[in-house]
Amino acid sequence: MSFQSHYHVRALNLPPLALSRSSLFPTITRQRSALPLGDSDSYHAVKLTGSNIRRHSCRLRCRHDRLRVFDEDFGGISSLDNWGENEMTNGSMSSSSEGEDNSDTEFVVTPVTEIDLPNISVSNDEALTVAAHRLGLLGRGSRRKHPIKYGVLTNTLLIVFLAFVLVFVDWCAWRIVRLPLKPFHLTCPFLTSAILAACAGYVCVPFLYGLKMYQIIRKEGPARHSVKKRTPTMGGLFFVPIGVIVARFIAGFSSVEVSAAAAATLAFAAIGLLDDIFSLVKSDNGGLSASIRILLEVAVGAWFSFWLSTASIASPYDMKMLVPLPAPLGLVQLGKCYLLLTTFCFVSMGNGVNLTDGLDGLAGGTAALAFVGMSIAVLPICSDLAIFGASMAGACVGFLLHNRYKASVFMGDTGSLALGGALAAMASCTGMFFPLFISSGIFVIEASSVIMQVMYFKTTKYFFGAGRRLFRMAPFHHHLELSGLKEPMIVAGAYALSSTLALFAGYVGLISA
Repeated sequence: MSFQSHYHVRALNLPPLALSRSSLFPTITRQRSALPLGDSDSYHAVKLTGSNIRRHSCRLRCRHDRLRVFDEDFGGISSLDNWGENEMTNGSMSSSSEGEDNSDTEFVVTPVTEIDLPNISVSNDEALTVAAHRLGLLGRGSRRKHPIKYGVLTNTLLIVFLAFVLVFVDWCAWRIVRLPLKPFHLTCPFLTSAILAACAGYVCVPFLYGLKMYQIIRKEGPARHSVKKRTPTMGGLFFVPIGVIVARFIAGFSSVEVSAAAAATLAFAAIGLLDDIFSLVKSDNGGLSASIRILLEVAVGAWFSFWLSTASIASPYDMKMLVPLPAPLGLVQLGKCYLLLTTFCFVSMGNGVNLTDGLDGLAGGTAALAFVGMSIAVLPICSDLAIFGASMAGACVGFLLHNRYKASVFMGDTGSLALGGALAAMASCTGMFFPLFISSGIFVIEASSVIMQVMYFKTTKYFFGAGRRLFRMAPFHHHLELSGLKEPMIVAGAYALSSTLALFAGYVGLISA
């Protein structure tokens, strides 16, 4: 039985002599093949000719690799590993032409042996498909079969750290508040929200896929983010309500502070939901215009400020409009400026978390750490708000199981604005603006990088006629991406920094109260 086949191989804009094993056969198209079957031994020849190689030719020594092109997939055909070493070819003829970078090249390999092939009928199309696939995988066997999943590792460390901190705070809570608290006062809402949010994700994420609510990727963003364009968004729809509901059940429906914080959180989630819906309808990442969105955020902040001035809530020394600061500053009475600070806090925190939500797991993990820091800070003033913060942190952790690298869902503006509103509500009810500023350091850095980029560009354009950029791209995490850092490394670094800031914020809150 004779086997004769001609293959056409397209080179990838490389000189013929520079082609490696892994890049030699990226695509193989069949020009002409014949497989006459017979009963006698026959001569096996595979001839490769160069169509664009006319002026020069050279005789090359080729490396011989043991190729498993035909394997178990083809029944009775034995693999090439079972053929004798003396049956392999000792050389090949190849010719090349210089100066043609974009030309097609044909290569010829001529094994001069007599080979007995089993008498079996095989589809040439199937053989070529599998052969092309396996030849393209040459050289990959030395790679790690089970690579480390950085998203899983980072999330595991984050969950262990948060659980340890909350258990420790619960253990020594009686020394902090000087009042008897329920066992696992903070750990219970944290774990409950985390488990419920994780389970809800397994139901809601496929539902969002079915509705085709895919994230709109910015064209001016990093090029590697284009692979995320078919990832669903609006994940805040399932984890934000869980955090609010769990906090309401555990803290009790009579808690005025938790009710107000929950209302502010859901109001900001509604603004984000409108933004996401407009983005999907217009197929544009713009969504609501910046002016309309900020106007709505200011309206919610003003409403919360008005509620603070009229409601009876827990406050330091039962006095409103106080901002506790560490010694020697002590308590600062702001008066009407407190209401302006509250509104500013809502707007800045909502947009800060929204700007941070640009990498898989970045906003969710740093928000969980910020909530834990704020829960520790407000515990001496309002233990119910501490439950609210722990519950929201658990909801973020449950969401991270689906948002870790590589993410299967994004929180969207629905989630990011809601998280910012929840943090601002906790600080506004207790006056803990300084611990909020510390625990939300990542959000402050991201928002500040955007402001600095815009101001620097406009200033240099005014003085030099052409705008210049302070960072390669804003927010700052995109600058780090374009500087060569990988996405999981950026997120892990942000977690490490945010963990330190959260612990420090909790400490500042305790000594201030």
